[in-house]
Amino acid sequence: MKRSFKDLSPVEVLALAISLEEEDSRILQEFARLLRPNYPKAAAELDAMRGEEDGHRHRLVDLFRRRHGEEIPLIQREDIKGFVRRDPISAIQPWDIARIRSYVALMELETGRYYSKAALTTTDAELRQLLGDLAEEERHHEARSATLAPEGQPHDEHAAEARVARQLFVMQVIQPGLVGLMDGSVSTLAPLFAAAFATRAAIAGGHLTEAQATWSTFLVGLAAAVGAAISMGFAEALSDDGSLTGRGRPYLRGAVCALMTFAGAIGHALPYLIPNFWLATSVATAVVGIELALIAWIRNHYMDSPFLPTIIQVLGGGILVFLAGILIGSA
Repeated sequence: MKRSFKDLSPVEVLALAISLEEEDSRILQEFARLLRPNYPKAAAELDAMRGEEDGHRHRLVDLFRRRHGEEIPLIQREDIKGFVRRDPISAIQPWDIARIRSYVALMELETGRYYSKAALTTTDAELRQLLGDLAEEERHHEARSATLAPEGQPHDEHAAEARVARQLFVMQVIQPGLVGLMDGSVSTLAPLFAAAFATRAAIAGGHLTEAQATWSTFLVGLAAAVGAAISMGFAEALSDDGSLTGRGRPYLRGAVCALMTFAGAIGHALPYLIPNFWLATSVATAVVGIELALIAWIRNHYMDSPFLPTIIQVLGGGILVFLAGILIGSA
């Protein structure tokens, strides 16, 4: 059961202050570690703040040791009413620098308020002086944390971090998604249209109705989509663990790649739910054109590829696979 702040003894007030400084220091250290590879300036700011928090902790522990001995009671912020609930660090992952900055700003504000309140309630002169000093230092931290908050960040630094964030988004989400979309949209054209034109011959021979033929073609397209999604998902996830390339979590990349592969493949298979061969084929062909144009747009928008050469390359590859499927199915 949580306790009220006013019920804490001077020993517990000091023990809680030590616990807060230890927790804040560990959080700052972890955030600095996460940010260092891509945001070295922000990581250096957090390292400096962690050093100051360690200094606060040493002063608090020295006072406790002189007054109360070596055994510090275990009391944490979760045991006391009135503290804001903090999300665990794992909840911020995949981490985002804006969320980290906001987290740190709130953390410093809360610690400073604790020292101010504790200094007003204690009657121990030495403890009151130390808590008052720390409250003043935390107020400086509050002012400093305003620059850590996204809205107080210098424009050039914000722009630099935005560029890095975009690069990471491209590497960790767009690239595996684009690979999956290209594979699903292009590689499954051949089996789908081969099945479509093979069943058309069966329609002409009276062996299948149009509804049966288009349904069979849809099943082939669905099977190709599922198979390609599983294959591409595993291939992307197992390609590297992201520790050296910075491409992020392998299972996340694999899931993105698999979903986009399935989306690209099922898009031109769905029209074959229409029980009319030529109408279904016409709609499927139009969907293929949209898919290829979308691939070209993504490459142009995120990869800075020139749009005209990109659309020619993508359409050229798609048309070759499309014709291969028709030729094989008509053989």
